[in-house]
Amino acid sequence: MTFPDSKYDDVGAYFDAYAGHLARAAASVDRAALAAATDLLTDIYERQATLYVCGNGGSALIADGFVSDHAKLIQTGTDLVPRVVHLAGSLSMLTAIGNDIGYEDTFAYPLRTLGRAGDGLVTISSSGDSENIVRAAQWARDNGLTVLSLTGFSGGRSAGIAHVNLHVEADNYGIIEDTHQSLMHALAQFIRQRRMDLPAVQGCRF
Repeated sequence: MTFPDSKYDDVGAYFDAYAGHLARAAASVDRAALAAATDLLTDIYERQATLYVCGNGGSALIADGFVSDHAKLIQTGTDLVPRVVHLAGSLSMLTAIGNDIGYEDTFAYPLRTLGRAGDGLVTISSSGDSENIVRAAQWARDNGLTVLSLTGFSGGRSAGIAHVNLHVEADNYGIIEDTHQSLMHALAQFIRQRRMDLPAVQGCRF
């Protein structure tokens, strides 16, 4: 059954149902995979390799937020200085690639330009099957980059390409994206607080 599977006349009832599905979506994320994602990201940050992030639509906004939360917030009060790059960060580059080469190469092209073995890639895609996401993930995997995918629905091809897949069991775009956003925040906050002493954790806002 999909959500919503019937019409609602009351927005409060709809929100209650949405919140319930959101809680179940969060609970569906495999905790071992979450620990593996934490280790993957921490390793990249400790080695001062570069982490690239990409997504389409709402996922592009999550990818953009990933840069500030991981590149800026993690290094506040810690010894880590993450290098994080949003592959859709340049509007002129994005539109030039889409216009001159093809939208399916909008992430793989800049990744081929900038990425090096030992770097990492995070793909954020509800379907996990957007062609530009899949091409970037496959190029990264083939060229020595570590791949972390955030997916929903059936997981798509990117789930199978990734070294670590954080999969959300849900079939509603908003719920999947909200859970991906929460995962992005939780990963950043967990990595940050783990590098701080207790008084520092207690003395700041996350």
